[in-house]
Amino acid sequence: MEFKDKIVLITGAAQGIGAAVARALAQRGATLAVLDVQAEPVAALVTELQLAGSTALGLAVDVSDSAAVNAAVERVEQELGPIAILVNAAGILRLGSALDCSDADWEQTFAVNVGGVFRVSRAVASCMVPRRRGVIVTVASNASSVPRQQMAAYAASKAASAHFTRCLGLELAEHGIRCNVVSPGSTDTAMQRQLWTSPEHKQAVINGALESFRLGIPLGRIADAEDIAAAVVFLASEQARHITMHELCVDGGATLGA
Repeated sequence: MEFKDKIVLITGAAQGIGAAVARALAQRGATLAVLDVQAEPVAALVTELQLAGSTALGLAVDVSDSAAVNAAVERVEQELGPIAILVNAAGILRLGSALDCSDADWEQTFAVNVGGVFRVSRAVASCMVPRRRGVIVTVASNASSVPRQQMAAYAASKAASAHFTRCLGLELAEHGIRCNVVSPGSTDTAMQRQLWTSPEHKQAVINGALESFRLGIPLGRIADAEDIAAAVVFLASEQARHITMHELCVDGGATLGA
């Protein structure tokens, strides 16, 4: 129960990595505020967590909307208490070549993947600074450091969110607030499955593809969302109390540490 009595706010919590993080922290005693633009899945997650004995508040929030973000953070602080940990897990993927990417797809990708991290981090950190404590973990991607075909907008946005988090960590260090990044590789989530066009595609990801300049996964498996959640839990815990501005890559070796 290492997170007992700690209030944790998680964005993108309706499914995938965000939901896995919520479950992992709930099992360790955290009180949760779970945010996502998808209202019904968020409500279902809250019901699941409450039935398991956890305290949870679910809010349908578009992280690209500053007013909605600020109102949500204020409500969490009023109804649950001071936010101790923020996990930025909200993200979207728009596939397509850089030359075919529309303005709308580019702008929406950055509005959520970068702007969402900025807006929520700004709102939560403003509450943390006077208390001189807190933890922020941003879920980015190993695509932030290795170019990917058909993913220019996504990769660029994840690189921006990761570096923003590191810059934020430098500014907030004097206030005792740690900011770190977890960068997953291929993970078995709904976002990953939208890339698969056949039953064989999963193994193809593990094997790699020379024609698309993509390495395989040395450990020979695609991550589960729980693998990524474990890394988030570690960086949010007191075991990582002297770690900040760090990027932890969880990709089975797919980027060879690059």
